[in-house]
Amino acid sequence: MLFRSRRPRVPERTATMQAMRNFKMPSPDIVSGVIQTVVYGGAATYGLYNSFFNVEGGHRAVMFHRFGGVQQGVRAEGTHLMVPWFQRPIVYDVRARPRIIQAMTGSHDLQMVNIQLRVLFYPNKEELPWIYTRLGHNYDDRVLPSIVNEVTKAVVARYNASDLLTKREVVSNEIRNALTQRMAEFRILLDDFMLTQ
Repeated sequence: MLFRSRRPRVPERTATMQAMRNFKMPSPDIVSGVIQTVVYGGAATYGLYNSFFNVEGGHRAVMFHRFGGVQQGVRAEGTHLMVPWFQRPIVYDVRARPRIIQAMTGSHDLQMVNIQLRVLFYPNKEELPWIYTRLGHNYDDRVLPSIVNEVTKAVVARYNASDLLTKREVVSNEIRNALTQRMAEFRILLDDFMLTQ
């Protein structure tokens, strides 16, 4: 009878450990090359992705530079190039928008009159850097209520309460003309105006 020498079975776990011991690490040059490629590739991808911005239809953009402030010139609709982190676009809606404003004012004969106005306005596209510098992004909330109240009170104070009803068209035209001039001082254009009540 022949006896075969039996080798004891090596459990799989031990074989895995031996394979791990025999594994050789790549050279430090290869590891640093891979890390540099990942870092530089990520930075290039981030920079390229953030180097473009879109201006949708009916909008315009003003560029804000971290060191130079608001730049002159307005970007029209389309895709534009910018320097990431240094530049930031501020997008304005330049379409005509309505706003309903109520004004409580006194007439010439000291009667209190409640007037409701509907104003259709839009910003002057070429003056957007001026608007952003002096009024900010929400220029209409800051300017329109006070201007409309001021103009309405000045015009209505010249008429009696009965004249406001009989001469409605004349009063409306006076308010429109005064409002157009006053809004132009803030680079806002009046598209339409209506006395609703």
